[in-house]
Amino acid sequence: MRPPAIYTIGYEGASVAAFVGALKEAGISLVLDIRAVPASRKKGFSKSPLAAHLAGAGVGYRHLRALGTPKRGREAARSGDLATFEAVFRAYLDEPEALLDFCEACTLAQSEPVCLLCLERDPHQCHRLIVAERMALETGQDIRHLFAEG
Repeated sequence: MRPPAIYTIGYEGASVAAFVGALKEAGISLVLDIRAVPASRKKGFSKSPLAAHLAGAGVGYRHLRALGTPKRGREAARSGDLATFEAVFRAYLDEPEALLDFCEACTLAQSEPVCLLCLERDPHQCHRLIVAERMALETGQDIRHLFAEG
């Protein structure tokens, strides 16, 4: 049997209800939060409240901090320097701590439907696409992007 796809989602512009609804509709059983800093100014999307909302919907939560963008990469992204952001993040993924979380993400993704979480709505402007693509190369899984409205 083929393992489930690797899903990704960003919560930018979404309500918690729409976000959780999109995950449930896709059959996601575990959210892998790959933000370096799992805090948000958007109500309900910081680590503890988000984990509670997900648990209430029967969805697990796991924070993989080492798959978050390092500070230098976040600064480059904020300044619009996407080339530097991408180069910094791709190099960072080869660091031992990132590799441990990456291997855990791959193992989990092969056994249940997981969804990589970050802020940006557009996966092409987010490091989660880089993680998902690398996971897909490692595992042979497909990638699917989810979008939560409202």
